[in-house]
Amino acid sequence: MDAPDAWTGLFISFEGGDGAGKSTQIRRLAEVLRAEGREVVLTREPGGSDGAEAIRKLILEGAADRWSPLSEALLMYAAREDHLERTIMPALARGAVVITDRFADSTMAYQGLAGSLGEETVTALYDLVVRDRGPDVTIILDIPVEVGLERSGNRGGAEQRFESKGAAYQDAVRRAFLEIARREPERCLVIDATGDEEAVAARLHAGLAERLPGLFSA
Repeated sequence: MDAPDAWTGLFISFEGGDGAGKSTQIRRLAEVLRAEGREVVLTREPGGSDGAEAIRKLILEGAADRWSPLSEALLMYAAREDHLERTIMPALARGAVVITDRFADSTMAYQGLAGSLGEETVTALYDLVVRDRGPDVTIILDIPVEVGLERSGNRGGAEQRFESKGAAYQDAVRRAFLEIARREPERCLVIDATGDEEAVAARLHAGLAERLPGLFSA
């Protein structure tokens, strides 16, 4: 898959339900690519720039019903615009590999499909902010909801708003990500995230090597 003409780098997003192991697999992939001499920029959403990180606390902390789906989506896209302008696009322009822990598919999954907002509003926000600046490849780590919730519950911390919405909501999120992948198979790569991190990493490496020949030296 060729990167758009607007940049010379590679834009990879990781998606999946809470507790799917994104942080671990992002770190491992970055280590492999850096060992091959590539510049790798790791970032996250919501967040990834000073302005977006300030918005992150508003979105992820507090009661489950703190924001409506529309409020959440507007906050997400305000953060995403700053993230793109200040972090992602400059890195891609200089030829870096940008790997983000979540991007626009999360808004579609959490607020659009699993939430009550619907696709039309989220798509309008995407067209306004992201346009042709979306990921070259999106890796969706798929895991049963009960396993993901157990993992994320063990993390603790203040950022538990979405986990606190319960298993039914998380199951709707999982189904939403799989639906996104079904609709966009050229961009999305679904990886079975069950098992230990070595097994998941091997599946991920094989999937990316097939999707992006030349990404890895061996």
